Amino acid sequence: MRRRAVSVGVTLAVAIAGLGLAPGPAAAAPAHTPVIFVHGYNADPGVWGGMRDDFKASGYTDAELFSWGYDTGQSVNEVLSGRFAAYVDRVRAQTRAAKVDVVAHSFGSLVTRWYVKFGGGTATVGHWVSLAGPNHGTSTAWACALWSQACRDMTPGSYVQKHLADGDETPGAVRYATWWSNCDEVINPDSSVPLTGAVNNPAGCLKHSDLLGDDAVSQGVRAFLAR
Repeated sequence: MRRRAVSVGVTLAVAIAGLGLAPGPAAAAPAHTPVIFVHGYNADPGVWGGMRDDFKASGYTDAELFSWGYDTGQSVNEVLSGRFAAYVDRVRAQTRAAKVDVVAHSFGSLVTRWYVKFGGGTATVGHWVSLAGPNHGTSTAWACALWSQACRDMTPGSYVQKHLADGDETPGAVRYATWWSNCDEVINPDSSVPLTGAVNNPAGCLKHSDLLGDDAVSQGVRAFLAR
């Protein structure tokens, strides 16, 4: 009976393998640190199409590139940073990567900075990039502050702005970089974007959304992530 049981077990194992159900080797870790792109206010993940193509042309795969979509009308600290934290955890679990790199545009800079500074992101983010981020507030946000919590978070002197500016603006071992434009019609003043302790890059005379599709900015971001 024992021999028969062993024989049946072997037969079942062979059959399962033939059906492709046998456990295979663990998936290999990605060649690059996964990148999460985070759009800005009243936008969606589609804004990253051109930059994602640039990343793929330079050797990244679709499995290493992620675009987070979210409701941009909600609070940075009370809602969105926690949801972003959960997304980072899912990306790390899926890719088996210890850390991710973050590339954020505009309002997405505040959401992701709050996660890095207050949500444990200093341990899970390798590089953090802000393109035209209202990192010290923008006066144009007063235009929508009456009905949008996100706009209130972007106003100079808001709760979010005060806490992000308190102490070290670029904490931990994360590498930080910003790109800013002196022709940005949304960020006022232009000096709102650069952060103490970051690599702050002037992008020239570009409109707010044009930083997303500018070749020099894209190349600069990829070079920064490769450091």
